[in-house]
Amino acid sequence: MEDPAPERMRTAAAAFLAALDEPARDAARHAFDDEPARRWLEYRPRPRPGVALDGLDVTARKAAHRLLATALSPAAYAQAMTVMALEEVLDRAEGWRRGRHSGDYWVAVFGDPDRDDSWAWRFEGHHLSVSMTVADDQVSPAPVFLGANPATVRHAGRPVTRPLGPEEDLARELLDALGPGGRSAAIVADEAPADIISATRATAPGRLDPLGVPRGRLGATGRALLDRLVALYLDRLPPELAAREAARLDDGELHFAWAGPVEPGRRHYYRVQGEDLLIEYDNTTDDGNHAHTVLRRPAGDFGADVLAAHHAAAHRPGPLSPGAPR
Repeated sequence: MEDPAPERMRTAAAAFLAALDEPARDAARHAFDDEPARRWLEYRPRPRPGVALDGLDVTARKAAHRLLATALSPAAYAQAMTVMALEEVLDRAEGWRRGRHSGDYWVAVFGDPDRDDSWAWRFEGHHLSVSMTVADDQVSPAPVFLGANPATVRHAGRPVTRPLGPEEDLARELLDALGPGGRSAAIVADEAPADIISATRATAPGRLDPLGVPRGRLGATGRALLDRLVALYLDRLPPELAAREAARLDDGELHFAWAGPVEPGRRHYYRVQGEDLLIEYDNTTDDGNHAHTVLRRPAGDFGADVLAAHHAAAHRPGPLSPGAPR
């Protein structure tokens, strides 16, 4: 099946840049070889490369959203829009002191999507970071970070909004299905770390120890639930990209690890590791109502995989003509 994602991204990125006035376009565009700006992941409220949605007109803002939608499934796009809207909810909860707002999300394009074989883009702000790299019409889709603060807004004991609820609920269902022996292997620490361990590093750890419980030790129900949990994160991507990422994992072992108490509402963390795969989740504030999640590829983040293939092809010697020196 041909992957339409590269052309959709190319078209949407070119349309976004065309919708900007010259100062905004200058802010949005960066050289592809600007490694510090391109290999950037920041899910906290910080200054960041690119142009902010807040200063754009409606046409340009819509073009930015259309670009983001090329990288996310409809469900993940809905999660991202909720994450952005929560900035207003959080600002109210903090007494309007910090000036958080839903326009404080930034878009950066690296290289020229119209002409370059290798180019990239990112959509990022507080609790949202989506980086896509394209080389020779192959998309490398990571990192993809989604967070939520508050993770749950309730009324009369019922959730009003809970954008990352499936990520927590499915992991708890897996933990319950492991049984005492499986849980003992999966729970690697009594306390959760303060944040996801890969944090904002440009390069994610290739392996985090302890690994937890391997998929091969799980029963049929546990294996099915772990597969569903991985699929939940891969399905943040459009179907063609998600299917390609799933195919990469077919023959590799997966490990599931949990840290912290198992009771809902307390600080907890989990991760899934596989061949060039790292999924992390945490909900580790004092009230257990502030979630971070990320899908990373330690060897392929920020296009390392597709760029390596591109460079190898570009430097591959052609066939020798008869009589040519060897």
